[in-house]
Amino acid sequence: MMMAGLLGASPAQTPGILLERRLAESVPLAVGDTVRVRALAGSAQPRPFVVQGVFERAADPNRIARNDFEVRMHLPDLEAMLPAQDRVDRFAVVLRPGADADSAARWIESTAFGTRAYGSAALAEQTSATFRVVSRFHDAIGIVTILASAIFLLCVMIIRVDERKRDMGMLRLIGVSRGTVFRAIVLEAIGIAVIGSVMGGLLGMLVARIVNAYYASVYDTTLKFALVTPRIVMLAAALGLVLGATAGVLAAWRVVRVAPQKLGQR
Repeated sequence: MMMAGLLGASPAQTPGILLERRLAESVPLAVGDTVRVRALAGSAQPRPFVVQGVFERAADPNRIARNDFEVRMHLPDLEAMLPAQDRVDRFAVVLRPGADADSAARWIESTAFGTRAYGSAALAEQTSATFRVVSRFHDAIGIVTILASAIFLLCVMIIRVDERKRDMGMLRLIGVSRGTVFRAIVLEAIGIAVIGSVMGGLLGMLVARIVNAYYASVYDTTLKFALVTPRIVMLAAALGLVLGATAGVLAAWRVVRVAPQKLGQR
């Protein structure tokens, strides 16, 4: 649809129209204003409509790339503006709770030749190919990040242990058991991993807020582009504990298997 201009006082029989908030703010328009609207297809003359309300468009990732303005009007008014009558590209049907979706789909498909009915799950599956690709890309980034984090944590623990070999050798020589030294190194690695997980979670929430604020201003939408959910935080914390314990065990085993007399040697 295209907005052609503003009119003066609206007649009593002028049909109503609803405008998306972004459109109302960009023109600008307010409730009670009268506008002329015509269809882009065909050569029909613009028709007057009274703005009866302003709505906020629901956040939808499928529509964020186009980011078109939206208006809503009564179906007879819309049909009267279109060059072809009694035709529709698609429509949505909401069933009552407990209704048989398959029976409703078969009835809809039998009403007209070429009509196809899809359930919401099937339709989402067909239209989400791009998002599946993006999801796999994110999974690959996550796996690489986890591997890099594990290697980094292991390197940190090996460096810390190598710097304290002489002290550990002294502890072993004065009677501290190999198991005690082993547990101390593992607990230190777990502590480092826990601190890193907490700092990483806080940094992730901060970055998510910055990303959402930036793109919300660019697209003027309430859509969330980055999410840090409790499930993600718990998963990150669990991975941090596992990686910390693993790095601690490897670094500790590298030390305790050496005789205490040789720990001070380079």
